[in-house]
Amino acid sequence: MTDDVKHKCGIALIRLLKPLEHYQLTYGSWRYGLEKLYLLMEKQRNRGQDGAGIVSLKLNTSAGRKYFNRQRETGSSAINEIFRKVYNNYAKAERKHPDAFNDPQWAKMNLPFVAEAYLGHLRYGTFGSNKTENLHPVMRQNNWRTRSLVLAGNFNLTNVDELFQTLMELGQFPKEYSDTVTMLEKVGHYLDTENQRLFDMFKSDGYTNKDISEQIGNRLNVGKVLGGASKHWDGGYTVAGMMGHGDLFALRDPWGIRPAFYYHDDEIVIVTSERPVIQTAMNVRFEDVHELPPGHALVVKKQGEVSIEQIREPEEKKSCSFERIYFSRGSDREIYRERKKLGELLVPDILKAIDDDVENTVFSFIPNTAESAFYGMIKRVEDHMVRQKWEKLRKFNGSCNQDEVLRIMSERVRIEKVAIKDLKLRTFISQDKGRKEMVSHVYDITYGTIRRGVDNLVIIDDSIVRGTTLKQSIIKILDRLGPKRIVVVSSSPQIRYPDCYGIDMARLDDFVAFQAAIALLKENEMEHVINEVFKKCNMQKDLPKEEYVNYVKDIYKPFTPEKISNKIAEMLTDPEVKAEVSIVYQSIENLHNAVPDDLGDWYFTGDYPTPGGNKVVNTSFLNYIHGINSRAY
Repeated sequence: MTDDVKHKCGIALIRLLKPLEHYQLTYGSWRYGLEKLYLLMEKQRNRGQDGAGIVSLKLNTSAGRKYFNRQRETGSSAINEIFRKVYNNYAKAERKHPDAFNDPQWAKMNLPFVAEAYLGHLRYGTFGSNKTENLHPVMRQNNWRTRSLVLAGNFNLTNVDELFQTLMELGQFPKEYSDTVTMLEKVGHYLDTENQRLFDMFKSDGYTNKDISEQIGNRLNVGKVLGGASKHWDGGYTVAGMMGHGDLFALRDPWGIRPAFYYHDDEIVIVTSERPVIQTAMNVRFEDVHELPPGHALVVKKQGEVSIEQIREPEEKKSCSFERIYFSRGSDREIYRERKKLGELLVPDILKAIDDDVENTVFSFIPNTAESAFYGMIKRVEDHMVRQKWEKLRKFNGSCNQDEVLRIMSERVRIEKVAIKDLKLRTFISQDKGRKEMVSHVYDITYGTIRRGVDNLVIIDDSIVRGTTLKQSIIKILDRLGPKRIVVVSSSPQIRYPDCYGIDMARLDDFVAFQAAIALLKENEMEHVINEVFKKCNMQKDLPKEEYVNYVKDIYKPFTPEKISNKIAEMLTDPEVKAEVSIVYQSIENLHNAVPDDLGDWYFTGDYPTPGGNKVVNTSFLNYIHGINSRAY
């Protein structure tokens, strides 16, 4: 993606099902779980580079000994910094206690992060600061282990205001106004309630307080806790947690908006945000890793029993298609195929844009996330050329000579690596006051790849959000090659609406498609449409979120997608650019064709899966009209 768009976040949950001695004997180290955690987090680095955190949970510790250990770090090197500190501590312990160091029980008793359970988190900060205290996992500690809780997730709630008020009405005084703290305290409240229910039950049966603590740990109903806590959550979430006595869980929202995958055998249970990282870390097949169903939780009890429990009634599955287009790891088998299909389906519109002149067209891509779509595009263009070759040969009616046949058969798609991203320069300019001037050099070009004034240049990207880098950098620098025509292709449809479920696209006026639609309305003297949408949005601002309607759709209704695409091309073409510029977007129909099982398309259609989404888009439009430069949730 040319635009800098972030999302949050990635999780890795691990529960070892056998004693640490087993891993020492089988794999040569009691650090087996910790090493798997590092690998799972490192392989999900794409999901968060603002910070990271880990928590370990030691089972069956004696009173007075720490059972939770936590380490959090900010910055792009957070994962390495966390594990460097942990392993530096181990190196010191090994030098000091060489005979005892490899004893798992000694290590568990004397060293931090030697444990049976781990929870790791990677953060992309879309809201709030990236200070250490804002990093996951977050913790709610208590002298009763069954009331202690750590939580980490990939989520965004649209109704924090409602949930926060509910906590206040319970008599709580949350330390912070955020979805993270609100979610932690909601789970914590229902955890306390379940603890109290069990305590009263066992007390009436004559158990001592000490025995009751053990009984609560055995009988605590994790599903009931999660069901009560999540009853009014509106948003997309995958949240994982651990209780101090040893129960673990991972919960996914009823619409499946945010991803979650799990694997377990008789040695280990794993939950992550990405399927291929489990395949890599555990060397298992695609079929061995399962998607956590929407509205369900994976629960691991202290004793090691693993279950998949329905927590909320599953809704129509609306897992985020944009996550698969861009954010998710491209090594996933299904995602790789889907991205190739997205590129393939664009070819008819691309051929139209270049007047079917494949011979005088160079095809390329914006590095690096658009590469898979590029392969799909090229395959379809090659298929088109095969038919062209056949038509040329057929016209000869058997009278062509060998040279003519060889010439026709040797025609190939012209592929070049035209754009090259200069990462070092990008780091430098982010700190420079003259950023607008320097941003034009974020990408470099390969000279000599285009025949000046003759060739078209088709270059594919996975999406076009704001178009800033396209206008200020890519189109201008590609124009230096002298192409007759530049066709910028987006493997996703026009992004028209803000996200409120965890991806950093919160303001309407950030989107070049919205800017284009507004410009077209003004050019065609249709400002009354803008005023009518404003009135409708304003009239419902005090309604319950369940009654909101997405009236912002009316901004786009007067124009075809092609009309808006043409306006975007005009807006993104600097006056200095000599080449003709056009933009080809994916259609909604082709998106669903390529990504049939992940129908969360609210960015493109405005069809939000939760009521909170409609409230957010209307609030975002009101913010636009009033010039309020802030997110709408």
